[in-house]
Amino acid sequence: MSTTPIQREYFLDSIRAWLMLLGIPFHISLIYSSHTWHVNSQMPSWWLTLFNDFIHAFRMQVFFVISGYFSYMLFLRYPLKRWWKVRVERVGIPMLTAIPLLTLPQFIMLQYVKGKAENWPNLTLYEKYNTLVWELVSHLWFLLVLVVLTTVSLLIFSRLRRHLSTKADTFFANVTMGKLSVLFLLLGIAYATVRRTLLIVYPPILSDGLFNFVVMQSLFYIPFFLIGALAFIHPKLKSLFVTPSPWCALGATLSFAAYLLNQRYGSGDAWMYETESVITMLLGLWMVNVVFALGHRLLNFKSSRVTYFVNASLFIYLVHHPLTLFFGAYITPHIASNTLGFFTGLVFVVGVAIVLYEIHLRIPLLRFLFSGKPPAKAS
Repeated sequence: MSTTPIQREYFLDSIRAWLMLLGIPFHISLIYSSHTWHVNSQMPSWWLTLFNDFIHAFRMQVFFVISGYFSYMLFLRYPLKRWWKVRVERVGIPMLTAIPLLTLPQFIMLQYVKGKAENWPNLTLYEKYNTLVWELVSHLWFLLVLVVLTTVSLLIFSRLRRHLSTKADTFFANVTMGKLSVLFLLLGIAYATVRRTLLIVYPPILSDGLFNFVVMQSLFYIPFFLIGALAFIHPKLKSLFVTPSPWCALGATLSFAAYLLNQRYGSGDAWMYETESVITMLLGLWMVNVVFALGHRLLNFKSSRVTYFVNASLFIYLVHHPLTLFFGAYITPHIASNTLGFFTGLVFVVGVAIVLYEIHLRIPLLRFLFSGKPPAKAS
């Protein structure tokens, strides 16, 4: 059992960055998928729909495992209050910066693109509030969830550090993916039960943006966040994730097939979303093994090029969303081919995002606002 920080794990840094950057093809493919989004092409593409579903089914579960891993690593380096301040600044400041600079202009643009600007005065006060929560938080939701999980972890991480015991050591010394799979199956069922109970007792609460982000998303992702922290503490657990498992690969394949079937034949009025939560809870766990094992084999090295994208990934992710919506609204209608449109969108969004990233690096205030890191003091 390790209670001291270890050398930086290059493959985890790389995976976290690429998972974040994977949001770019995810959102561009969403334009060309059969899923209804803010902007859509005239005719959906089956392969881009499949590609979009694949990314969506596992990406954020694996991301939150890595976030939990690095969060506990930093927890051991700082006093409690200092740790919370550093973590919240790193995610909270970019989130608060992006709202007025990115998602508010994005919201205004979409009001005119979708022809809803004239309807705004007719909305009730709550409808305006709820619309603004959904639209202004938008793709920044994971930053808000990280703030919630960091705050909750003040208590959880403190208890983990105080109550490291031989009983826990024994459990994790004998842990298997089978045991973890049963645990995550039960957690998926528990989450589905909570959602169904809320749907029966007070359905409107599930349409409330703030409740969805702060409560429902946090409840779903906290098991992944905590298993990441436990993987830092217990080497056997981490070893399970970085050791290739054909059973996890098979389980991930079958669960993705189940996810697609649920998307195709499930009904939102029945148990579609509850079924999806159980499937994606298990799929996320098994994909942690698949992604970690591949990353450990292929990405566990230091590279200036990789380091560049590791450092740039958050900024590029933050700015890519309004760029994608701009592309979908004003450029997509002029490209007949979905495949050509998808790759054109990748070049457009990534290219502009990198240019903006380079510009922001040269402006100290923007560099601070989009990273949450105070400028280094001159020696």
